[in-house]
Amino acid sequence: MNYIRLRKNNLCVENISAQKLVKKYRTPFYCYSLSQLKNNYNVLNSAFRTVKPIICFSVKSNSNLTLLKELKKMGSGADVVSIGELLKATKAGINAKKIVFSGVGKTEEEIRMAIKKRILLINVESESEVNLVNKISKKISRKTSIGIRLNPNVTGKTHQKISTGGKNEKFGLVYNDFINLCKKIRKMKNLKLEGISVHIGSQITNIKPFKEVLSIINKIINATKMNFKFIDLGGGMGISYTKKEKQLNLKQYAQLVNKFIKNKNSKIIFEPGRFIIGNTAILITKIIYIKKSNNKNFIVLDAGMNNLMRPALYDTQHQIIPLKKTNKLFRGNLEFVGPVCESSDKFSNQKSFSQIKEGDYVGLTHVGAYGMSLSSNYNTRPTIAEILVTGSKHKLIKKRQSLENLVNN
Repeated sequence: MNYIRLRKNNLCVENISAQKLVKKYRTPFYCYSLSQLKNNYNVLNSAFRTVKPIICFSVKSNSNLTLLKELKKMGSGADVVSIGELLKATKAGINAKKIVFSGVGKTEEEIRMAIKKRILLINVESESEVNLVNKISKKISRKTSIGIRLNPNVTGKTHQKISTGGKNEKFGLVYNDFINLCKKIRKMKNLKLEGISVHIGSQITNIKPFKEVLSIINKIINATKMNFKFIDLGGGMGISYTKKEKQLNLKQYAQLVNKFIKNKNSKIIFEPGRFIIGNTAILITKIIYIKKSNNKNFIVLDAGMNNLMRPALYDTQHQIIPLKKTNKLFRGNLEFVGPVCESSDKFSNQKSFSQIKEGDYVGLTHVGAYGMSLSSNYNTRPTIAEILVTGSKHKLIKKRQSLENLVNN
């Protein structure tokens, strides 16, 4: 079900025309569909209903407090990678026993906070980190539940910059180091080794890497002779950004997990971000100029890479839709670009588009994940507003940064 779509040639978010929103809110701004968020969460939960996983939403993908509160209502936990994300998750009311703390570079302050809040798991990534967690736990007389992140040497067949499972990546411990660390942890009185964690990358649409990972986890379990209470399979479930890009076959993945977990006394954890929130939002932006140069028509938008970094960072494509579609076409070599002083500040190249002019508005789709969370003040530009739509209602869930705040800090 798509809640952001063209209806009678008008781009709508649920029951509201985007043209109505631009009269109320200054562009550019992010606009989310709550119904789409609920739908995505329920689809994921339903697909894995046999194993009843703990779903820990990846806060790094989108840390808006209102959205986190809505996810909490749905039953979601949180996967956090910083003290800021941990505090946001708890402020949103998410149960500490549904929070896992991941990341390769946790500080002493972050570890202490996680221990004090008695979160479900700290997923450690090195022997040095294990020693630090044990030291802090001993100092405050706690026994801390931890998982170890495995580096399975499996690439996710995704963009190189978001592939995290190869042996030369900084994440997790390779097979032999993992087994050796298990033995050492057993001797530490202030630690409870309860989990194995793995995350091989983001935006994975091929089922094969997940199948390989499950096989390696089985080998680890057999080699360590441990009955891990939690098996954290991370996230990485890919979505369709364009018509040509396929989504991960969730049914096939669920079948693999069901078969894997059979006869195991373990609880599955997932850390999805993009799958839950990726297609819930559009970035609504105004066409400032249409600049003709040589054989190109540069469609200059008021949104730039400071608002949506993914195209510049990962060469990604987001579908661009006019707020009002016409039957007439603007033909030629069109390039949609932002106002930032970087050649990489561009969103899409097209040979034709709905007839547009300066002052019109367009929407960039599937920007809910790693959109606002990767935004910045580059070129000393303010961060933009976020809007939430529910049915025929809309509300501001994050204000646009004021110029006063921008220049005085």
